[in-house]
Amino acid sequence: MSIDKEAELRAILDSAGIETKAIRAGQLRTEYGSHGEPIFATSSFVFDNAAQAAARFAGDEPGNIYSRFSNPTVSSFEDKLAKMEGGDKCVATASGMAAILATALAFLQQGDHIVSSRSVFGTTNVLYEKYLQKFGVSTTFVDLTDLKVWEEAIQDNTKYLFLETPSNPLCEIADIKKLAELAHNRGCLLVVDNCFCTPALQRPLLLGADIIIHSATKYLDGQGRSIGGAVVGNEELMAEVYGVLRTCGPTMSPFNAWIALKGLETLSLRMRAHSESALILAEWIQSQAGIEKVHYSGLKTNPGYALALQQQSAFGGVLSFVVKGGRDAAWKYIDATRLVSITANLGDTKSTITHPATTTHGRLSDEEKQRAGIEEGLIRVSVGLENIDDLISDMQRGLSAL
Repeated sequence: MSIDKEAELRAILDSAGIETKAIRAGQLRTEYGSHGEPIFATSSFVFDNAAQAAARFAGDEPGNIYSRFSNPTVSSFEDKLAKMEGGDKCVATASGMAAILATALAFLQQGDHIVSSRSVFGTTNVLYEKYLQKFGVSTTFVDLTDLKVWEEAIQDNTKYLFLETPSNPLCEIADIKKLAELAHNRGCLLVVDNCFCTPALQRPLLLGADIIIHSATKYLDGQGRSIGGAVVGNEELMAEVYGVLRTCGPTMSPFNAWIALKGLETLSLRMRAHSESALILAEWIQSQAGIEKVHYSGLKTNPGYALALQQQSAFGGVLSFVVKGGRDAAWKYIDATRLVSITANLGDTKSTITHPATTTHGRLSDEEKQRAGIEEGLIRVSVGLENIDDLISDMQRGLSAL
């Protein structure tokens, strides 16, 4: 494609819908005219001469050097996701946790402080409380939905606020705009894990957040085929994250980038379908005997329902519920299902089911689980793309075992 045509396409994409950006942003065409993006399976790139090599390493000439920090397939994924999120730049990483770690390494040093929602993925909690603590970074965990406790927790050395919304696995909703205002008034960044909604349903940067975190392993891939992560934000902030990637190497492979790149093309379609089925299933589960409570932001009984309507275009594909009888009942329910997959991953075309207290949040202490609302009777379901009547029948199998 000529330089003029590329410039025209970029201008078109700036105002295009997210579905168009998912298909057309980050296009990578080779000299062979390939319509699909190729996988650049190479560790390094050859230079025309020594002077060009020097210029590339010095940053005086654009171009690829080494796939730890520059690869065309990875760059194509980064460009597409950045456009979809409304950010300037994306830095792809080896996993979602690598994205969270790279962000921490970019902006924190000994003596700094984080305020984090306690309603986060269990491993995020462990990273902050165990590993970052070893290097002199402290974390205060707060109730996701209580703005007052967020404000009270901010200290002079607080560098950023971190949250997931909707939260994992309770589907609580945080007010991104108000938390962004609070963070900025106190000189902090706001970091939002957008894994559950993706840019197809929610774009936190447009609501005031500074940094977006993704586990590309989940909905961005969408079929459970690969591991990956991403950090999205403005040029200045992402330059710091990129510096961590280049130096430390938590790199997304070209193959995994290609998988996620192709997944993004169908993201909007899939997220609408996941959301439609999840709402039907949540309403059905809520009406059944033996269920103590259902956590899904699309239910009008959910405390975050009105806020979710404001900042999301749909409610996502993950729900959770509590069965009477604690762990024994939860395990009986899970073991009685036949169609859904018993696995802790989510965001797949295949529906999955798990017991958070002994899997995703299993490394938390009993006290930490209690504070985070992780009950022994809690079951999380990631609703896939199967026929909804078949999924309801499988959930009935679980209920029948109680």
